[in-house]
Amino acid sequence: MKTRTRLLSAAAGALLAGFALAALPSDAVPTVGAVAPARPGRPNPADAAPTATPIKHLVVIYDENVSFDHYFATYPQAKNPPGEPTFTAAPGTPFVNNLLNAHLLTNNPNFTNPANGAAAAEPFRLDRSQAATADQDHGYTAEQQAYDHGKADLFPKYTGKGTPGRASAFGTRGQVMGYFDGNTVTALWNYARHFAMSDNAYTDTYGPSTPGALEVVSGQTNGVRLVATTKKPFTLAVPSYFINDGAGALTLISDVDPAYDVCSNHANQVMMEGKNIGDLLNKAGLTWGGFMGGFDLAGRNANGTTGCRRSTYSSVMHRAITDYIPHHNWFQYYASTANPTHARPASVADIGYSFAHDGKPDPANHEYGLRDFYAAVKAGDLPAVSYIKQPGYQDGHAGYSNPLDEQTGIVTLVNFLERQPNWKSTAVIITWDDSDGWYDHAFATPTNPSFDKEADQLDGPGRCGTGTPLPGLAGKPVNGRCGPGTRLPFLVISPWAKVNNVNHARISQASVVRFIEDNWLHGERLGGGSFDATAGSIMGMFDFSSAGGKNPPLILDPATGEIAKGTQ
Repeated sequence: MKTRTRLLSAAAGALLAGFALAALPSDAVPTVGAVAPARPGRPNPADAAPTATPIKHLVVIYDENVSFDHYFATYPQAKNPPGEPTFTAAPGTPFVNNLLNAHLLTNNPNFTNPANGAAAAEPFRLDRSQAATADQDHGYTAEQQAYDHGKADLFPKYTGKGTPGRASAFGTRGQVMGYFDGNTVTALWNYARHFAMSDNAYTDTYGPSTPGALEVVSGQTNGVRLVATTKKPFTLAVPSYFINDGAGALTLISDVDPAYDVCSNHANQVMMEGKNIGDLLNKAGLTWGGFMGGFDLAGRNANGTTGCRRSTYSSVMHRAITDYIPHHNWFQYYASTANPTHARPASVADIGYSFAHDGKPDPANHEYGLRDFYAAVKAGDLPAVSYIKQPGYQDGHAGYSNPLDEQTGIVTLVNFLERQPNWKSTAVIITWDDSDGWYDHAFATPTNPSFDKEADQLDGPGRCGTGTPLPGLAGKPVNGRCGPGTRLPFLVISPWAKVNNVNHARISQASVVRFIEDNWLHGERLGGGSFDATAGSIMGMFDFSSAGGKNPPLILDPATGEIAKGTQ
């Protein structure tokens, strides 16, 4: 029987405080005050685990559906209209590959291409009053068609959708050309100004949320096992979430719920074969967890909602939004890391561990609610690796979330972490699962082609790229993984992050997996065709020299994203 050393009596006060936090009726967290004290007699094992860098704790905030140009089109130049939060660029801000510097704010090919019809539009600034936008089309095929042989000139036609009842481009398919600046996504611009940002980060493949969720933990979308389905393989006439991969198996290209999750759609469910980064972390005996808003079904929100229907009211969206969305849950698609009943951890002290304090497998199997993350950190047990998904209204997904609610969730969590004693050895990655189909000008020539006669359309019918596809799980070339796909924002916040840095090295979602492998696992790879073997490294966003580790915390106002008064 596997056991671990526990000094529970020495941590009794912290445990009681953690249980009190876990009993809160919603995913809201209390106001964060002073630094949480370390627990005497029981050091956090993540602090002692050997690592290749000074980073002992990685927190991945994985938000929804934003392209790089949608949030950083004019960085670092914000309009700064009266009455809105302001942003001031730092002297010497590096070059950013965005619409401003590519001279594409006017005479844009999406405006001049007549194939876009009445929806043709130039890129335009979205104001804070326009934070609630329509959800764009972000399908595997639609995004390829929008990039149109790499010309990136058919976004209104193929991925654009407009918010009903609004005039001008905002109310047409031309809304897909809209972008926010530092007066709305103020916190993200401030994080970019003070820490490190990539302007060359992409989805590993084209397509929406579920493929992106799988890429950031496994680098692989091949190996689908259908558990329940009403669908047949994808065709242009009848879209689906999977294709035949051309080698006798299936590849996932769209959203579908994880099988056996009690909150999943019963009609369509899948599981994934192969391994994810959680399997390697378990093998190495490291602490880790996936923390999702609404995952704890035992809670009751302020509006009385419980279970899978827990929801939170958004004053921006003017309605209640479901907290937990199954098809975003990275680790729930793998039998080895799933918690289909949403079982609770044996105690707060067991969060992050495979085995509870009594030596038995912990019921939660590393899958937790978001409140559990706050509870574990307050108890002194920040895991080595944590994946974070905010509740639905704060995850940034157009159509049911927005950048203002998203900002509040991000800043609340980052402020909290920056006030912890182990912040000195922590790195936070903020990135997104897909682009939502929002316009981004930076086309990446595919390095992994695909030739499904229906789903692939980038270079004409049945073609996305050239050459031979990379292998899938069985070691044979497979279709359905064409990429890189669309460009995403990617930020690193840490004492060890470079200051006001824009990194231009090509990276992808699987680069997160690679960093974990390189930092904790001596470069071990998942195998089975995972993109972790070919993904670029994010090490260039850090300064691990003797001069590094000195980037000070940046405490922001969760409502405005501006630097909090009295903190700088």
